[in-house]
Amino acid sequence: MRTGTLMSEKPIVTTEPATQSATFVRSLGLFSTITLIVGAVIGSGVFMKPALMALQLGSPLLLLGVWVLAGIITLFGALTNAEIAGMITETGGQYVYFQRMYGELVAFLYGWSVFAVTFTGGLASIAYVFAEYARFFVALPRFSAEFERSFVLILPYIGSITPLANMGVKALTILVIVVLTAVNYVSVRAGGTVQNVFTVMKVLAIGALVGAVFVAPSGNFAHFTHNAPSGIPTGFALLAAIAMATSGAFWAYDGWNNITYIAGEVKEPQRTIPRALLLGMVTVIGVYVLINVAYLYILPIERIAASPLVASEAATVALGSIGGAFIAIAVMISTFGTTNGNILAGARLYYAMAREKMFFRSVGVINSRTQTPARALLVQAVWSSVLVLSGSFDMLTDMLIFVSWLFYALGAAGVFVLRRKMPDTPRPYKVWGYPFVPAVFVVFACIFLVVTVVNDISAYRLGASPVVNSALGLVLTAMGLPLYWYFRSQKKEE
Repeated sequence: MRTGTLMSEKPIVTTEPATQSATFVRSLGLFSTITLIVGAVIGSGVFMKPALMALQLGSPLLLLGVWVLAGIITLFGALTNAEIAGMITETGGQYVYFQRMYGELVAFLYGWSVFAVTFTGGLASIAYVFAEYARFFVALPRFSAEFERSFVLILPYIGSITPLANMGVKALTILVIVVLTAVNYVSVRAGGTVQNVFTVMKVLAIGALVGAVFVAPSGNFAHFTHNAPSGIPTGFALLAAIAMATSGAFWAYDGWNNITYIAGEVKEPQRTIPRALLLGMVTVIGVYVLINVAYLYILPIERIAASPLVASEAATVALGSIGGAFIAIAVMISTFGTTNGNILAGARLYYAMAREKMFFRSVGVINSRTQTPARALLVQAVWSSVLVLSGSFDMLTDMLIFVSWLFYALGAAGVFVLRRKMPDTPRPYKVWGYPFVPAVFVVFACIFLVVTVVNDISAYRLGASPVVNSALGLVLTAMGLPLYWYFRSQKKEE
């Protein structure tokens, strides 16, 4: 059976500046790929998002329904992606897929957006959450407010950036990125082992929280039938509330496609990746629904809506004074594992771009000793650390949410494109429910894009945001065009 090759139909082999050659090792089995998916998806979202979603919906049943709806739609996206992942098994994931679907330009713009903001900014923000919760146990130093303000940078359309603010938290964030980059530099097996351990710990910690909540005497099943005193929105306001709440749930489900980036290091990828996507996303949906059931059992909907740290409050009610420490540990375990998964997966995309001569050539090298994309890992760590110091990564990732979902829609639509362009290519897995399942995902992704634009424009008109984030996200992506033309010209000269 054809296992897939690069666009040039050459095997994935690179050479260090010396004469040694190296190649990726297929060392990740089904369990490791499942933990990479679960670990990449379950970060801080399930601990942070329920409060705003409860405020928007006002109904416990609607809250649970939105988590299920967003999970099913995400699962549809994963099942659609699984067909493509089964037939195209090179390292690089979505970048390689877009090459086959739409050509080099779309693939490059996707890869550029991932490198510039989406992936690096995402991993910076998740590692930052780890450092923030570490303050529960240790006091992290910071400069005086006057000294921090003396190093303010003013950027047009973006606003002020204070690189020295919260320097202790930022230093710990960068240390986490450096340590996990070093682990993944050593070997993919080492990175996979860390992922396995922390994903299991993460699920066990969430299970312990759920168990503690359900044995707490203050829980009440009546919370599931009592709506917020403010009531449930009606008419169009209800549709808007569901759309906004679903947007928050989608953010918590993000990261499900990370496994495709490391297909070149997965054993039997044609079978393993589709199975891992299905089993991994079913696990995530189950965990998310279960923990929200626990929140609602211990807290009424209006109290959830008023608590930005709903997991901490639920743990405090269930466990007393140790609840805060328990949740801090749980969030640190969760975000540490998610950061590791992002570091492991992201570097493979930049490596794939460089191998196609559409990124800096030195990044497309596998270390002959460790058999990892060492330089891609280092470049990723450096740029993520710069985003940490800038303090702007949350803002940047907000801007790129729109672009991320634009590429999600294009990726799912690509299954129709590839069935037409590559009808005879072996497909070990064909998406269940075709064409309904991929079509539903594309439609929901498009609705999400429209709602994002409408909300951005409304926020801009009300003065809540100085920019229309979706438009600025497109501008930041388009800034990769000069680099595309540069790399393209360099490639043609050879």
